[in-house]
Amino acid sequence: MRGHNLTAPVGTENHGARQGTRTSLRGAVRVRPAAGAAGGVTWVAFARQFWTRVVRSPECWKNQGVTTHNRVSARLSAIAESATLAVDAKAKALKAAGRPVIGFGAGEPDFPTPSYIVEAAVKAAQDPVNHRYSPAAGIPALREAIAVKTKRDGGYTVAPSQVLVTNGGKQAVYQAFAAVVDPGDEVILPSPYWTTYPEAIRLAGGVPVEVFAGPEQDYIPTVAQLEAARTDRTKALLLCSPSNPTGAVWSPEQLEAVGKWALEHGIWVITDEIYEHLVYDDAPTAAILDVVPELADTTIVVNGVAKTYAMTGWRVGWMIGPSDVIKAATNLQSHLTSNVCNVAQRAAIAAVSGDLDAVHGMRTAFNRRRLTIVEMLSQIDGVSVPVPKGAFYAYPSVEGVLGRTIRGRTVNTSAELADLILEEVEVAVVPGEAFGPSGFLRLSYALSDDDIVEGVTRIQNLLG
Repeated sequence: MRGHNLTAPVGTENHGARQGTRTSLRGAVRVRPAAGAAGGVTWVAFARQFWTRVVRSPECWKNQGVTTHNRVSARLSAIAESATLAVDAKAKALKAAGRPVIGFGAGEPDFPTPSYIVEAAVKAAQDPVNHRYSPAAGIPALREAIAVKTKRDGGYTVAPSQVLVTNGGKQAVYQAFAAVVDPGDEVILPSPYWTTYPEAIRLAGGVPVEVFAGPEQDYIPTVAQLEAARTDRTKALLLCSPSNPTGAVWSPEQLEAVGKWALEHGIWVITDEIYEHLVYDDAPTAAILDVVPELADTTIVVNGVAKTYAMTGWRVGWMIGPSDVIKAATNLQSHLTSNVCNVAQRAAIAAVSGDLDAVHGMRTAFNRRRLTIVEMLSQIDGVSVPVPKGAFYAYPSVEGVLGRTIRGRTVNTSAELADLILEEVEVAVVPGEAFGPSGFLRLSYALSDDDIVEGVTRIQNLLG
């Protein structure tokens, strides 16, 4: 073990230091003799050295029969900050400071929540029944409404008892992995992926296995690619269609093929359907449980009101699955957060039970913005933009830009390019490294038409 060399205080020359070094704490500390009054240290300085360099050093104690502990657990220390939220927070901070920053970072509709939903929340807040705890799994009326909505929108039938209401979609994602993944289990993760997925897998003790599909495949991996990644440790597959970050939409045929593959090999499917209503160009799509109903016993669906109803701040999501899985996840949630805010749950009842007129209006605006951003990005030399079929993200390849020198700086990664764009033209985008390989950028078009035009024009002017 490497020792700690400390200078002895003045006056200790006759107390063991005269012969060179004295060993204490089983060799952890070596005390050098003082250099005399002029070069020595005081007892105060010696004590400070001893405390900072010895007592607080794990090396000092690891062979002394003493257990040392991390200040922050290894589990949480390993979690990376959400890259999308970090970019959004930085953009908002710069804007608050008076900088004319345009942020393409956050996946958040810029519309207000529809008024009928807000009115339901106001009414609920005035009802004392909503001032008390409610069942951890969710208000029964909301679980029933979600079951009805699932049949209406997804085409498959679930019982209210198979629904667990969560604090936003992120809690549903985490609890889905926590419910079925054991330490060492592998989860196949199509890449590019949403930043939270690998962190949730690791928190559950699982191992993310990335399977990359590039723009030439519309960012959708083949069954052959998934099969190549499968091992005897494979426990689950994550699907997200429409996709965050790419906007890719899996066709019914692709979902059927991957569903039958998962069924054949006993692989769980965790499917994120939160963008289900944001599909463009009449792109054919479906819910995987509608096309492969035999998967019902090994599939968990995660969803929520955030994207469809412009309710990101209300924090209401849900997970749907087999009864035993939902029971286990409910037990976890009962200790983790208990019930979701009752007022938000009442608002969610109004959302999922109402018609989709407001949703269709927002989708029309997103579609217009989608066409604008794709056209403008495609005009930049070195940028290739597959046309997204869903969600509200463009995911251009910028590999043709990398290696260039721009305003005196050579950019070799998409992370460096994102930094350059923010610093030079005050536009915030998320680099591909947040979602998988370098060489890409994600731009949300859930912002005003004017901001999209201004922001992409700045990028055009920068990159030429």
